[in-house]
Amino acid sequence: MRLAGAPVSAYRHRVPKIELGYSTVWNNKINGLRAFLVSLLPWKTDLGTWMKSLLSLCLWLAACCYPALAQAESPATMISGYRTQHGEGRVVLDATLTRIAHEQAVAMAAKDRLDHDVLGPFNSRISPAGAGRAAENIAYGYDSFPKTLDQWINSSGHRRNLLLHNASRVGVASVKSSTGRTYWAMVIAGDYERPKATKTATKTATKSSKQATVAKRKSHAEETCRLKILSICL
Repeated sequence: MRLAGAPVSAYRHRVPKIELGYSTVWNNKINGLRAFLVSLLPWKTDLGTWMKSLLSLCLWLAACCYPALAQAESPATMISGYRTQHGEGRVVLDATLTRIAHEQAVAMAAKDRLDHDVLGPFNSRISPAGAGRAAENIAYGYDSFPKTLDQWINSSGHRRNLLLHNASRVGVASVKSSTGRTYWAMVIAGDYERPKATKTATKTATKSSKQATVAKRKSHAEETCRLKILSICL
């Protein structure tokens, strides 16, 4: 205990020396660490109070940093969380869709106009993605994606796109215009589809199959006809 009226410099924490029976070098290192830890302790509080203060500081830092950590989640993770809450599958970030979304955001920021067709019709812009089902959301105004996502969730049409059935991948991009507006674009789509066979190829394959069948029948008829008189096969 600290004596009443004793000067601050006279007060010292009583921390026992550590003697573990090791070599003198190790004892010196351990006791040096002990002295360093003691030097970090405030002189006016005991060890228990100091530990409680340290714990309170850690909890305060965690409470302050949690919103920043939450905002650090990727757009794909946040969209997936919303989709799973409504019975739809998760989506992953896709490079092709991200490029399409970025090109759309750049075009809107360049003209400072919110418009799906600013760079051309969506059907033509989404064709490189090779998806049968796809949708696009755009927005401007918010600098952060969580607020932009909330804006889409509160709109029935944009919400329907977020919950696109059988979607598996997504691309999100934002670009700031010269006037300071942040334009967002999100493209969501299903899996890549296999290329379909063209009609010409299908007709050619069907014709070849028919020709092969006729040739086979003719060959079989020639083999079974041993004697032919007046076009009658005997």
